[in-house]
Amino acid sequence: MTEILVLYYTSGGSVRDMAQLVARGIHQVPGATARMRTVPPVAARTQVTEPPVPDAGAPYVALTDLEQCDGLALGSPTRFGNMAAPLKYFLDTTGALWAKGTLAGKPAAVFTSTASLHGGQETTLTSMMLPLLHHGMLIVGLPYTLTALNDTASGGTPYGASHWAGPADDRPLTEDERTLCIALGKRLAETALKLCR
Repeated sequence: MTEILVLYYTSGGSVRDMAQLVARGIHQVPGATARMRTVPPVAARTQVTEPPVPDAGAPYVALTDLEQCDGLALGSPTRFGNMAAPLKYFLDTTGALWAKGTLAGKPAAVFTSTASLHGGQETTLTSMMLPLLHHGMLIVGLPYTLTALNDTASGGTPYGASHWAGPADDRPLTEDERTLCIALGKRLAETALKLCR
């Protein structure tokens, strides 16, 4: 079975919802399955830290999850046009995997959610691609052959799936955004299966 790691950080829940849709797309591909993981928030030494296992939702990621995956879908909310610090913090711990070339040649895709429509969706997606490219991963985007990419009036880019969540993170995913999340997962899984042959 080809296993795709769906790794994300969420604060308001939109990125988690997107991750579940990406996983749904992965599961639509025969021979592929999704492994859901998240990262804990980062905190200053003076703050209380999270327990070693989350109370609910996906388990926290370990480096072994990256070693074992055949592909990676990476999701984060936007923070000033960049990925959120907790996800960047985790990626900064992957130097040993980089040195061994563990992720080289594996496909990867990215997805994000923003508070405002022009809040940095594309810059966030490209910021998440940079460490993946350094790892030698093969980036999978969304082609314009998907009609939802041309029709969307909210989120959705060729760089990856995106969502306009609103300032209170209370805007539900539109039908086009949902379609593109599923399509991204499906495309990533199909690519991983081709590369694993």
